[in-house]
Amino acid sequence: MTDRRRALIALGLLVPVPSLGAATAMIWAPGPTGQALFMAAKVWLVAFPVLWYLAVERGRPSLSPATRGGLGLGLATGVAAGAAIWLAALLTGVLDMDVGELAGVVGEMGLASPRAYLLGALGWTFVNSLIEEFVYRWFVLSELERLVATPAAVLGSAAVFTAHHVVALSTYLPWGLTVLASTGVFLGGVLWAVLYARTRSIWPGWVSHVLADVAVFAVGWELLFG
Repeated sequence: MTDRRRALIALGLLVPVPSLGAATAMIWAPGPTGQALFMAAKVWLVAFPVLWYLAVERGRPSLSPATRGGLGLGLATGVAAGAAIWLAALLTGVLDMDVGELAGVVGEMGLASPRAYLLGALGWTFVNSLIEEFVYRWFVLSELERLVATPAAVLGSAAVFTAHHVVALSTYLPWGLTVLASTGVFLGGVLWAVLYARTRSIWPGWVSHVLADVAVFAVGWELLFG
């Protein structure tokens, strides 16, 4: 099997899963069934790249060390991204929006209390962001680079990263804010893909991603409990 064919199969088996999981949990079957399928999609999102890399590509495990540097750049871009998120929330009136639908979604996820929200935010900020860097910046970007040049692969990985966020955001934000937030997600995906392409390590992007997520959940806290 050629590298190109192998990459197409790998992407075909992975790329649709997060969007299907989000749509099931938040649109088609909200509740226990949808949440179970959402978690199954998350497991697949992590397990498939590992199994594919080890069993099909015969790769060797690595902790993706930042041997080319980039951690400082990750920190700087994360601070800038966090500031941009807060500024966008202020300028677009997000902090004054009706939080009824958002509160409903948060409640269905079991995060309606301040304590539950903080615990969920910690997990999403530090663990989910690491999963996304592992999947979208390492695996998806690397597979796309077998098909197209790196600049196009960067844009493609950012688009794939954005897709399931659009599904989730559209369930509790009006269309205009969904477009705005999705644009921010896409730009973040581009930024973190560039960091990976430059350093060949997921850690600079993860540092930047964590700081951006801190800002996102801080906005959420202000909306729900502020």
